[in-house]
Amino acid sequence: MNAERTDASNGPGTTPSGASSKVAVVTGAGSGIGRSVALELLASGWSVALAGRRTETLEETAALAAAGPGARDDAVLCVRTDVSRPEDVTALFSRVVAGFGRLDLLFNNAGTFGPGGVPVEELPYDAWRHVVDTNLNGAFLCAQAAFRQMKEQDPQGGRIINNGSISAHAPRPNSVAYTATKHALTGLTKSLSLDGRPYRIAVGQIDIGNAATDMTARMQSGILQANGQLASEPVMDVTDVARTVRHMAELPLEANVQFATVLATNMPYVGRG
Repeated sequence: MNAERTDASNGPGTTPSGASSKVAVVTGAGSGIGRSVALELLASGWSVALAGRRTETLEETAALAAAGPGARDDAVLCVRTDVSRPEDVTALFSRVVAGFGRLDLLFNNAGTFGPGGVPVEELPYDAWRHVVDTNLNGAFLCAQAAFRQMKEQDPQGGRIINNGSISAHAPRPNSVAYTATKHALTGLTKSLSLDGRPYRIAVGQIDIGNAATDMTARMQSGILQANGQLASEPVMDVTDVARTVRHMAELPLEANVQFATVLATNMPYVGRG
């Protein structure tokens, strides 16, 4: 897959061969949920800009896509991006428009848990700030850039899907920074959804619980519960999350999944565990 593509002469939403292809930006695309969603979209015919902090992991995602069904060499753009840096976000969306001509979807996925298991009274301010800068400020910056592009392009409009969390509803112990940002992301989703109406910009959120990725590996070995005990928790295949995101993404702009909750069926969330 090409690390960069700059020929937009075929017009919005087209490939060099002239075939129609919707365009997505996936942040945090170098691993986990972001990688799975990017691969799902690419396998379904989308053109996808892979954004993340590490170029090598983005290129690994691109290589996986190249080995998958329906691979197109012109469908992937890898852009090293720190979403907490406004200049990085501006450069990302400029390259997407230069390479693909328009933007149909932003999957606002980049995020971090921060230091795990640290009581609130011991959490360093720098750690708090890093989580807020990535999970909330980064999501805002990317959504702002997407709004600007979707509002001005022809045809107008597009979709933003924010990656929330089960923590947007109920926290885990010692997760104040992560939980606070995910609650804030719900407010961001609602406000963007309202503000996007005049411009055919649909905004929704997917709240995910216990998708099996490297970041959630500890859930199967034992994680702190609200009662102070350690317990292993069930997980689900991350591709089930990716299929849900694709379903949300491929709805017509006249329809929107405002909030979707996708979780491992038997995880301790509904009821009392």
